[in-house]
Amino acid sequence: MMREIYPSGFNSFVTPFMLGMLFVLGWCLVGAFRVLLELPKEDRKKLVLSFINPKIMAKNIRDWFLDCLIHVKLWKRNKLLGYMHSSIAFGWFMIIVIGHIEVFLYTPERIHRLWYPIFFRYFVAVSDSTMEGALLFFLMDLFLLIILIGILLAIIKRVHSRMFGMRRTTRGSLTDLIGLYALWCIFPLRLLAEGFTADISGGSFLTKSLNNLLHLFYSDPTNALPVWWAYSISLGVFMCVLPFSRYMHIPAEILLIPMRNAGIPIRYSRKGISRLQVHSCPGCGVCIDACPLSAVPANVRDTTVYLNRQLKRNNRRRIEEISDKCLLCGKCSAVCPVGVEGDKLRIAHRATREYGISADYSMIDQSGFVKDKGRRVLYFAGCMTHLTPSIKISLTSILETVGENYSLMDEDGGICCGRPMLTAGRKDAAMHMIEKNTEIIRSSGASVLLLSCPICYRIFKQDYKLEGIEILHHSEYIDRLISEKKLDISGTGLRYAYHDPCELGRGCGIYEEPRNVVSAAGVLVEGAKKGKESICCGGSLGSLTLSDEQRKRLAENALGNLTADSPDAVVTACPLCKNTFNRYAAVPVLDIAEIVARASGRNNIKQ
Repeated sequence: MMREIYPSGFNSFVTPFMLGMLFVLGWCLVGAFRVLLELPKEDRKKLVLSFINPKIMAKNIRDWFLDCLIHVKLWKRNKLLGYMHSSIAFGWFMIIVIGHIEVFLYTPERIHRLWYPIFFRYFVAVSDSTMEGALLFFLMDLFLLIILIGILLAIIKRVHSRMFGMRRTTRGSLTDLIGLYALWCIFPLRLLAEGFTADISGGSFLTKSLNNLLHLFYSDPTNALPVWWAYSISLGVFMCVLPFSRYMHIPAEILLIPMRNAGIPIRYSRKGISRLQVHSCPGCGVCIDACPLSAVPANVRDTTVYLNRQLKRNNRRRIEEISDKCLLCGKCSAVCPVGVEGDKLRIAHRATREYGISADYSMIDQSGFVKDKGRRVLYFAGCMTHLTPSIKISLTSILETVGENYSLMDEDGGICCGRPMLTAGRKDAAMHMIEKNTEIIRSSGASVLLLSCPICYRIFKQDYKLEGIEILHHSEYIDRLISEKKLDISGTGLRYAYHDPCELGRGCGIYEEPRNVVSAAGVLVEGAKKGKESICCGGSLGSLTLSDEQRKRLAENALGNLTADSPDAVVTACPLCKNTFNRYAAVPVLDIAEIVARASGRNNIKQ
């Protein structure tokens, strides 16, 4: 058993810790209540219902463990980076759990005192029969060692970030740095404090070894008190600065995970879940290298991690600059270990500004858009495809070759899909377009809506309500023709480097179908950055302010990734990407429909 050295179970050195703990708990409770009040009523209902759904709750628990404590996404990115983060998060969590177990087993009457499990080794002494506590002593020292190794790696990362797979790291604000140095002090001070008292309150391989070493220099146990004060102060400082630093992501992510799993989206507002995502940003800087804007060093400060910092400060001028410059390629969202949706945060901010744009399509005669109604497939080329007529010609050639029963929705002009308006935050104008296009599509009688443009494809999939109508990008459609043996194409032997368009890949998760088609038409060549980490072409309509020269730098960066293995041509599945690359590429740039049209002919089509 253990006996208490201090029957009162209190010493004034716990005061800094308690003040910090009460402050951060109060701040987090008020902040969580504010976020929940800002949610629309239907979203609050979703969240409440999710807590009584066993499947969603199981996913919440899994995500809390894997994302908040283990940091599995960072492990996949770089093992050193993953260990550094998970050792501190999971190690600290386990030390707190073990401390509470010790109090519950040995001094259960003290379990209600918040400070007691944290400073347990100061208040108790070991008797002669405490072998049952040896395992807990060992685990406590083990996790403390794991954390200390993680802190050592964090210090190394400040100097040699490339060892951790990062070319650039975030420059900390003043509060970030105070929180960082306080965090680095907490665990060495805990080791030192428990090392002083290990011969009285117990310890294991780490703390007892340190205790033996310390005994060479002191004999009075009261020397330990200043170290316990220092440990408590470092905890208090960290907790007091936490709400104003990057470390606010620790409590914020606990609420973000169930809200995300409940299906609550970022709406056209900076409040509610938008506010929560800003505070959930860990400031790790993974998004800096991922952002295509960072190809130009001057644009590093326009990446998502710095946007979130400005949103916390409510620096309206910088928020507008960063939001308007963004390409909205979604790469920061794809790589974020917490799942912060940087592109949607920018759109949410744009929606708060007044543009004075309205549109009324109610008087437009929809009968003139689709000439041949009742066909199975309705092909909507879209604005960008009309500016790249070779794509439309190639796709209609494929449609005719396989004998598809199709009609055109915008052959002689049409209404924009509305996504450019949405990315500019102009929701009302976009909704007018969506409503009118929905009427046109419904009245056509088609059961399949076919798109060449990923920008159009994404909005038709995500923002239109077209139940009963299958929505296909032409890469999916062509892949289906090949797999169903309706289209037999002969591989040309040419080496094609495939580029994943942002809206098609990260936006809609379409990665395999285009690759299947390219592999059938030739030899697929992959760039170093592919799939969800594909580099934006730089021509995105998402940016409102990038200059032509800046876009050129971004396009050249993407082309460098694609042409490193000297392909015969670059292939994409987006008219905007094709147009952008064509201006700067040294090799031909083709759309996926073009290479298929070249590799196929009417004689080898099985009707």
